[in-house]
Amino acid sequence: MNYIEINGEKCKACYLCIGECPKNLIKVSEKTNSLGNHVVEFCDPEHKCLACTMCAVRCPDLAITGVFKG
Repeated sequence: MNYIEINGEKCKACYLCIGECPKNLIKVSEKTNSLGNHVVEFCDPEHKCLACTMCAVRCPDLAITGVFKG
């Protein structure tokens, strides 16, 4: 199962990653970080993530990391 991890403290809530996900698996969270930003969260209950990491490439704050598991 492949997935991404989001570091909420690094997230500045630019939401650029949301538009990059081809499966629409990233959304705005109700959670806020220490800066008061509504961070993004990864929601993939059906394991549709392609592990393309386009979200991580687009993130200007390096807040997203891809995790690859065979």
